[in-house]
Amino acid sequence: MVKTLPYSYHHIWKVAYPILISLIMEQLIGMTDTAFLGRVGEVELGASAIAGVYCLAIFVAGMGFGIGSQIIIARRNGEGNYRETGNIFYHGVYFLLGLAVVIIALSELFSPWILHRMVSSQEIADAAMEYVRWRLVGFIFAFVTVMFRAFYVGTTQTKTLTLNSIVMVLANVLFNWILVFGNLGFPALGIAGSAIGSTLAELVSLIFFIVYTVRRTDCGKYGLDRKINFSWGKLRGILSISVWTMIQNFLSVSTWFIFFLCVEHLGERALAESNVVRSISGFIWVFASAFSSTCSSLVSNLIGEGHQDSATRLIRRIIKLAYAPVLVLLVLFCVFPKTVISIYTDIPGIIDGAVPSLRVLCAAYLFTTPALICFNAISGTGNTRTAFGLEILVLVIYSAFCIFIINGLKPPVWVAWLTEVIYGAAMLTACSLYLKSGRWKGKAI
Repeated sequence: MVKTLPYSYHHIWKVAYPILISLIMEQLIGMTDTAFLGRVGEVELGASAIAGVYCLAIFVAGMGFGIGSQIIIARRNGEGNYRETGNIFYHGVYFLLGLAVVIIALSELFSPWILHRMVSSQEIADAAMEYVRWRLVGFIFAFVTVMFRAFYVGTTQTKTLTLNSIVMVLANVLFNWILVFGNLGFPALGIAGSAIGSTLAELVSLIFFIVYTVRRTDCGKYGLDRKINFSWGKLRGILSISVWTMIQNFLSVSTWFIFFLCVEHLGERALAESNVVRSISGFIWVFASAFSSTCSSLVSNLIGEGHQDSATRLIRRIIKLAYAPVLVLLVLFCVFPKTVISIYTDIPGIIDGAVPSLRVLCAAYLFTTPALICFNAISGTGNTRTAFGLEILVLVIYSAFCIFIINGLKPPVWVAWLTEVIYGAAMLTACSLYLKSGRWKGKAI
């Protein structure tokens, strides 16, 4: 007799859609930055691509810690050990605040040297550094919000993410409008104004989370209202799961940074086109990412509830749900590519040049969507070290294509974007084989 799966399609969607809306709102922040800078100039648009991925590569290390914490919080939530979730939350906040300060200090020392030696155009390197310097300050606020997200996703209370993201995107639009173009009596700061605007939006987001949690969340139930005694042993326990997601996230985005460096060597126009495609990619990615985060949390909750054998059926169910909106978007983007691209820039040459790359990107997401869900399912089982190993294997293939094909042969930009197809197909194959093997079962965290 087939056992009933504890999580129905309705339940999965109920958890996923607030994450989806929040990610769409956050994607609008990147879209806002690109749209504003796309009307300033090609150098600013290209520099924001380099600087954006550079900052993202650093930020996702902290986000990786949050993902690991989310997995543990979800497991404790599934076990009914609610008060322990608050203990994990506060340990994560203390750790990430310290990490943010260290990152900002190291960036001031090394980022100018790194960017000016890796970017061939000095004009783009200077503009990118101007963005990075202001944007990293926002990590102090962003890293704390990472733990709020981990708490709310781990306990499946995801509705607050939607509200937070709406507030954040509105703040970002307002600050960018004021600071990029110099409205309301402020000076026009260009790319620096975009970075400052995003940093201020992060601060607004954090304030919202704090106020909402105090006023609307049962702090007593989850142990958020009590002072904790910081324990290095507790932090080591969290890091034993989180360190692999931290390194994996950092390396994953770092290889994307390598991709953009290789594209930059194809010329400023190629880089500007790729920045637009990157922004469009982010809009598709939010759907895959929302269902991936949901999968990680629900798989961990499911195992905590004692339903380990139902995990693979849950994964298949989530993939089916994810494909529905993703396929609609892919068709629309392929049929009306210029309409979509024109949202980000009004430069005719960039619009025409980006069309083939956008269509290659759409093909890639046929593989990337289920690949991300399967990958996060493995992390949700607690086997983050294995997930890290699978990611490394795929990233070696990805990097080899970047170095030998893009950098070596200098092909058209659309050929460079075939790296995304290779990444998605390789990741889906590796994760599917591991999940079918059953070696992920029995992991205690």
